[in-house]
Amino acid sequence: MPLLKSVVVSVVCLLTVCAHAADRLQVGFAETDITPPIGFPMAGYFHERLAEGQVDPLKAKCIVFRSEIQQAALVVCDLIAASADFSIEVKRLASEKTGIPAANIIVSATHSHTAPDYTKSMYAYLRSPAGAAPANETAEFRSKYIASLLENTVAAIGKASMNAKPAQLESGWVEQQTPVAFNRRFVQKDGSVRTWVGLEHPGSVRSAGPIDPEIGMLLVRDDDGKPVGLVSNFALHLDTLSGQKWSADYPYYIAQSVQKALGPDVVSLFGTGCCGDINHVNPRGKDRNKTDFIGNSLGETMTSGLSHLSSIEDTHLEVRSGIVQLPIQESTKEDVEKAVKTMAAAKAGEVVDFTDHVTAHKKLLIDQVRNKPRFASPEDATLALLMTSHWEGIGATLPAEVNVITIGSDLAIVALPGEVFVELGLAIKRGSPFRTTLVVELSNCVETFYVPTRAAYAGGSYEVTNSTLLPGGGEMLVEEALKQLRSAASRN
Repeated sequence: MPLLKSVVVSVVCLLTVCAHAADRLQVGFAETDITPPIGFPMAGYFHERLAEGQVDPLKAKCIVFRSEIQQAALVVCDLIAASADFSIEVKRLASEKTGIPAANIIVSATHSHTAPDYTKSMYAYLRSPAGAAPANETAEFRSKYIASLLENTVAAIGKASMNAKPAQLESGWVEQQTPVAFNRRFVQKDGSVRTWVGLEHPGSVRSAGPIDPEIGMLLVRDDDGKPVGLVSNFALHLDTLSGQKWSADYPYYIAQSVQKALGPDVVSLFGTGCCGDINHVNPRGKDRNKTDFIGNSLGETMTSGLSHLSSIEDTHLEVRSGIVQLPIQESTKEDVEKAVKTMAAAKAGEVVDFTDHVTAHKKLLIDQVRNKPRFASPEDATLALLMTSHWEGIGATLPAEVNVITIGSDLAIVALPGEVFVELGLAIKRGSPFRTTLVVELSNCVETFYVPTRAAYAGGSYEVTNSTLLPGGGEMLVEEALKQLRSAASRN
C-alpha cells in the first residue's frame, strides 16, 4: 500500500510539472510608427490646428501574453484617445490577424495633446462606401492616414504576437520622489471646486483630492536574462507640451531613459494611470515642469528602482473582460440647438464662453450616441469634437469595456475607459488582491470623456462639465474591475 501511494504521488507530481511546462507563459513586444504627415489636424484643444512639424515620433507599442489556454494583448498608442470606432476596428482586424479574441485585446492611448485629431476622419473613413473616391484632396489626404493608423496599430499587435517567447518576469512598484504630479482641483471657500486656479488663489482652501505617487512596472527578460521590454504606469496628465509639432510628450523621455539603462532595442510601453484630476502644474507657484524634466525624472526613478522588482515565479495567465452599461446624460433638442449656435459662433471667430464651448461639444456627442434619429443635421453634427460611427444611436448607456490581465498572484493590469479620476484608480489598487496592480485609463473608448467620482459632481468645475456620464459611473467601473480581479484571483 505505501508503494502504491508513492507511485500515485509521483504521477501527480509528474503531471503537475508537465502541466506547468506546457503552460509556461510567452511574452512578446513590438512597436510601430504612427506619426501623421505634416498638415494633419492636431488634437488636444477645442479648435482645429494643423501640424507644422515633428519633435519626436508617435508610436503604437504592444505587449502580448500567451499561455496554452489564454492569450491577450495591450497596445498603447501615442494618441489623444482611443475612440470606440478606432478600438473596435483595431480589435476586429488584429483578432483576424493573430487569433487573439477581440475581447482580450486592449486598445489604449497615452493622451498626448500633440497627437492627431483623427476621430472625424475615422468616422468618414468607416462610413465611406467600399471603393468610393474621397470627396476632395483634403478628404483623401486624411483618409490615407486613417488607413495607415489602423494598419500600423494592428501591425504592432501582430509583430508582438509573432515575437512572443518564454520569458522571465519581474514586477513591483516604486514611489516617485521628485514632485511632478499635482491634483489640479481646489476646494473654494464657498464649497465649490475650481480647476487650475492653484492654492495661491484667494478663494482656495485646499486641494480637492490626492495624487498617486506609485510607478507600477513589469520587466520582461528573455530566457537568457536579456531585457526585452518594460511596461510602466503612472498617473499624470500628458498636456505638458504646447505647439504644433507631433510629440509623444513625456513618455518619449521615459523611453530614452529606459533604453539607455536596459538597451536600445528594449520597448518602453507606458500606460497612463488614472489622472483625470492630475496635472504637472505645482499649485504653490507659477513654474511648470518641462516635458523632458518630467520624463527624465520618471525614467530615472524607474531605472533606479529595477533592482527592487520581484521575480514572478507563478506565471499562470488569467484574462477577463466585461461590459459596464454607463448611464449618460440627456441631450434635448433645445440643448442641441444651443450647442450648434455656440459651435457656429466659435467657428466664425467670435468670443465664446469656455464652459459653453465645452458643453456644446459634449451635447453634440451625446446627441449622436443617445438620440435616434439625432437632433443635429448631418452638417451640424460635424461641429462636434468627436464623432462616432459604431455607437451612433445606441441609446441611454455607453457599453464601456473593463479588462483585466493577471499573472499568478503577483501582477494585475486593469484597463478602464475615459479620463478617470485618481481616487477611482486608488480604490481599485487598494481593493486588488494582487501584489502589484497597474490601472491604465483611456482604454477602448473615450466617449465618456472625464470619469469623475460621485462626490466630484457636487463640487463641479471643468471635468464635471466635460463628462458625458451621470454621477456614479466611475464607481460602477471600480466595482466591475474589483469583481474581475477577485474572479481571476480565485482561479489562481
